[in-house]
This record gives sequence, C-alpha cells and structure tokens, in this order.
Amino acid sequence: MAGIEFRQVSKRYGGKDAPLVVQGIDFVVPRGTLTTILGPSGCGKTTTLRMIAGLEAPSAGQILIDGQDVTHLGPAERNVSMVFQSYALFPHMHVLGNVRYGLDVSGVKRDEAQARAQEALASVGLAGYASRLPSELSGGQQQRVAVARALVLQPSVLLFDEPLSNLDARLRRSMRDEIRHLQQSLGLTVAYVTHDQSEALAVSDQIIVMEAGRIAQAGSPQDLYERPATPFVAGFMGEALLLDGQALPDGTVQIGPLNFRPRHAVTAGAVRAAVRPEAWAVGAPAPNALPGTLVQATYLGSQLELTVNTPLGTVLVVTPEVGSDWQVGQALGLKLNGRGVSVVGV
Repeated sequence: MAGIEFRQVSKRYGGKDAPLVVQGIDFVVPRGTLTTILGPSGCGKTTTLRMIAGLEAPSAGQILIDGQDVTHLGPAERNVSMVFQSYALFPHMHVLGNVRYGLDVSGVKRDEAQARAQEALASVGLAGYASRLPSELSGGQQQRVAVARALVLQPSVLLFDEPLSNLDARLRRSMRDEIRHLQQSLGLTVAYVTHDQSEALAVSDQIIVMEAGRIAQAGSPQDLYERPATPFVAGFMGEALLLDGQALPDGTVQIGPLNFRPRHAVTAGAVRAAVRPEAWAVGAPAPNALPGTLVQATYLGSQLELTVNTPLGTVLVVTPEVGSDWQVGQALGLKLNGRGVSVVGV
C-alpha cells in the first residue's frame, strides 16, 4: 500500500482566476520509503508538503495516506508529523517537555508520555539531554529534538521541510545520515523537501523534481542523475552544461570535435547532451579534443574547479589534479571521459 498518494492535485491561492501553484500532480510515496521533493524556489515543493500535512487544502484532486482519503481532514486527523526548518522548539521548555508536548495535548497519561519521550530522545542520541533548554543545545542537537518530538507521536508519515538549511556543512552531512538511518531502521514513510541536489541524492529512495508547479521527473537518484528526461532536470541535477549535438547512425554522438557513445541508445538526428563538470578530461591541445583557454582555477582542497573558454561556450571542469601547475591563459584540450554525460533530446 502507498504511504502517500497524490491524484491530480492542484493548488491555487486566491480566486478561480488566480494562477495554479501546483498543477494537477500525481505521485506515490511507497510505505517505508523516503521521497525527496526537489526543485528551485517557487516551484511548489513546500506547498505540496503542506498539503500532505493538512496545513493547506488542495483546490482540486485527492490525497491519500495509508490508503485513506485525507483530502478534507485537518492536520490532527492525519497521523502526520512535521519537522520544520526553524525547529519551532518552545524556548521556555526543557528538552523533555518539548518532546512530550504533543502527547500532553493529546491527553496521553503523564507516565506513558514521559516514557515515550525518553525513548524518542534515546533514538536520536540525546538520552542525557532531557533537562536542558533549547538555548543550551547546538543547532544539530536542536534538530534532533525536533525529530524526536515528531517521532514520539508515532506518525504514519513524517515530513521534513528543508531540515538541514540552518546547519553548517559538516553537521549537514552528519544529520542527513542520521535522518536516513532513522528512516530505514524504523521503517518510516518520509516526504522530504529540499533545494539541495546532493542532499536529495544522499537520502532518497525516490526523487521528485518539480518545475513551475508540475513534476518534471520522478525516479531513483541514479535515474535522475544519469538519465534526466528533460534539459531542466539535467541542468538542475548536477550543474550540467547543455550542448547541441548530433546522434550518428553508428550510435555515437558528435558535439563539436568530440565524439562519445551514450549509455543508452538514441535515434539518429539532432540531440542535446547534458555534460557535467566531472565528465571532462583535461589535457594538452589535440586534434580530437575541444580547444580551450583557462580563465580561472579555484582550489577546493581535494579538487579544482577550472573555468575554460571554448568554441562551445564557457565550460566548468572539476578535476582531482590539484598538483598540476595550472596557469590562467593556458591552452587546454578537453575530452569526455565517458561518465557524467547524458543525452536528453532536443
């Protein structure tokens, strides 16, 4: 059974002539899996999450949770918990009180609420923090308290709205791994909203990419990264550069002086290729390479970002060759190394 199902769901704010923010979308989140709703600002992803939670009513369509039609039910009737971007902890309550709050207002007996709150804290690694105030916790610890407060209600569906955006890079990586571990170990059905592609790739069983209120593509992380269906998805998943080319009768694709064999068969004719920064191999100028001039080299520790001017436009290259003596103005030859290139049509 599906954990969450949308059937032709639309949403507009205002009267019947107001533009649709979400336009007739269909998707399924299988029970016990994590689906990320991904897209740029204004694409409708947060509105979609709020409709799952019951914080927004759809203008049309049907929403089901665990097979039950919840389209017209309020948040309290859906058995759904949400972890907000701001955590929304009560500053005057200690950690245990914050976690226990939902149980208290639901009328759960104090002893049972206390025990369940302690268990939820232990599940997120905060067993010894029950008496602290939120102000005495780090950002990552506050995030865990917010997750524990959601888990203690034993929801059918757990929702995350940009949960890691307030954390530094190292903590983001740690917390995303913890969220994924909790989801898998507890068998939770999770819908997760973010604009961060690497975050989505790391935590998801399924990714739904939204564009202007519609679903541009849905599939596994590998599907979306390696087999983008549209130029928009290709550009959004991994900073791909879109280049016009020609699919040849022998099954290869020609882009300027470059020739490569795509992973999936394509029909001969005009095509558009999505080339990611890691797809380029950098060397000396050569007859079968794309000529270029280095205009910038940015050191990033384990890798370099090279900006190269070419006849096909400005190309961003990511290379692990941090020890090479790169010089601005240097003539280069670029080839495709066989990975990080997708054909997405015209």
